Amino acid sequence: MPIVEKDKNYRITITGMNHDGQGVGRVDGFTVFVDDALEGEEVLVRITKVSKSYSVGQLVKIISPSPSRTKPFCPSFEKCGGCSLQHMSMDAQLRFKTNLVKESIKRIGKLENVVIHDTIGMKDSFYYRNKAQYPVGIGADKPIAGFYARRSHEIVECKGCGIQNKTSDRIKDIISEFIYKNNIAPYDETKGTGLVRHIMTRQGFKTGETMVVLVINGNDFPNKDKLIQELIRKEPSVKSIYLNINTKNTNIIMGQENIKIYGEDFITEYIEDLKFRISPLAFFQVNPVQTEVLYGKALEYADLTGNEVVYDLYCGTGTISLFLARKAKKVYGIEVVEDAIRDAVKNAEINGINNAEFIVGEAEKVELTQKADVVVLDPPRKGCDERLLATLVDMGPKRIVYVSCNPATLARDLKYLSENGFSVQEVQPVDMFPHTAHVECVIGMQRKDT
Repeated sequence: MPIVEKDKNYRITITGMNHDGQGVGRVDGFTVFVDDALEGEEVLVRITKVSKSYSVGQLVKIISPSPSRTKPFCPSFEKCGGCSLQHMSMDAQLRFKTNLVKESIKRIGKLENVVIHDTIGMKDSFYYRNKAQYPVGIGADKPIAGFYARRSHEIVECKGCGIQNKTSDRIKDIISEFIYKNNIAPYDETKGTGLVRHIMTRQGFKTGETMVVLVINGNDFPNKDKLIQELIRKEPSVKSIYLNINTKNTNIIMGQENIKIYGEDFITEYIEDLKFRISPLAFFQVNPVQTEVLYGKALEYADLTGNEVVYDLYCGTGTISLFLARKAKKVYGIEVVEDAIRDAVKNAEINGINNAEFIVGEAEKVELTQKADVVVLDPPRKGCDERLLATLVDMGPKRIVYVSCNPATLARDLKYLSENGFSVQEVQPVDMFPHTAHVECVIGMQRKDT
């Protein structure tokens, strides 16, 4: 029986933080989660939600602040659901992420004595994202574009986001003003009406090339030629503009049909000296600076000598595959998104790499007949299907390199692999998403009988 009451205030001490970056405290042993509260703080909290096993509180007053507390850089911090750790110093953010990985691997993975390194942070943690997705909605007197509020689909209009690249912000404002002046209806997700759902941008930081994708609830965009001219005049970096068709009543941002209305089929970007082309639906890491750190560590853990056959599962546009191919005998990349595989094949060609082969299909279902010496995994947040893990166990590669964006599903998968013939050698967290609660990891595993 809960012992706290909704809408009442309680004075509590924050004793920890959960995976979402919420402060965790207790009232007579009953758990309270509090946004924007830091470990070690004494706070006054108003209870906003009560369930059988926990409650949620809103921070009313900080009675005793943590020395790790810092002033958020964004005026929309308290509303926006994006950068939930802005109130923490960067050192504290990195400690939080390291501890999150350690706790997950111990509690969920049941693994002890694993070498888990400190999280590698960025020298400059602002304007680091090369991809932005702005939902578009109906404001008080005009369309708005921004980001979703915490745990809702209410759109918060953000001016000058501190983690998106500045080009994306400018493009968002240009399109928002165009929609308003031309009486083009933004999407209303409660009714399924209106046209413009999202504004997506992708940018090559090293090439300066920008792609714009308008996600629409229809098959065409009124006055699109006028919009094209306005975009390329005001933002000359724009090399490609697409319409993405999504007429389904769904929370999934992108539809499967893309219609190019201007410029190139793709934009290009470099990771170190490798050149990649990026199309609208293809996966590409959103933080190019830390991507080089992440891939460098993956290559280190793969420990290639030039004689190995390597599988790169969930290979996207072939980014890790091509890094591996320069050191391996043969690399097979597998990815379910056809556009990404087309890009991967082209990426191998333009980089002069001929020992990488790419296959379209779900990693869980593709028949892996060629025995691999090393397998690299970079699955989505849900982690790996158990069928895939069982296939890896049967294949018995000498080494597995697991790249993960979710410590919980990572720990679950490491538990399975460690119980079935593999040992976890090292874990290296990398801060790919500063000022958020997300953390990426690279894990080196080895078959126990080698």
